[in-house]
Amino acid sequence: MEYIVEKIGMTRTITVPSVAVTLVKIVEAKVVEVDESKRALVAYPKGKKTNKAIAGQQKKYNLTPEFNKFMTLDVANSEVGDLDLTPLADAKTVKTTFASKGRGFSGVMKRHNFAGGPGAHGSRFHRRVGSIGNAEWPGRVQKGRKMPGHYGVDKKTAKNEIVSYDAETGVIALKGGVAGANGAYGTIRIMK
Repeated sequence: MEYIVEKIGMTRTITVPSVAVTLVKIVEAKVVEVDESKRALVAYPKGKKTNKAIAGQQKKYNLTPEFNKFMTLDVANSEVGDLDLTPLADAKTVKTTFASKGRGFSGVMKRHNFAGGPGAHGSRFHRRVGSIGNAEWPGRVQKGRKMPGHYGVDKKTAKNEIVSYDAETGVIALKGGVAGANGAYGTIRIMK
């Protein structure tokens, strides 16, 4: 079973020894279409974005205007309505999928952990790439060369244990960290 969650942040448990946990909150979602293999089209609220395509989907499925995003998930529901959260009560481990923080255009030291050159004494090689190829052979930069470029906003999946789950508020405490900034939306999948 999969659920859409919002990352709240990180904290620690008050047990001895304490454990670092990430808090995620289950996003209110409605199942609007289910097929025989329990794959479902799910609507959920995120921001205020709307357009004619979203308005058409809202009209088709009789949704209120705040349900403006749609996603396909594996669900426990067999019919349309509110998302069934009962499987979370027995869950022990989940796979979390979030987009990592975006870091823009980054150099090789930040992006690929290159060591860099000397900091002083006439060096012109501080945080730069260095040599990227040979002259005669192959006479070009080979594919896969680690270079500066866009870094972050990658889909990251991690396996986390569930430390606690509060069914009333929909908050789950996951052992360890998950990718992404606080407030980021992602998914969790219950492991079998």
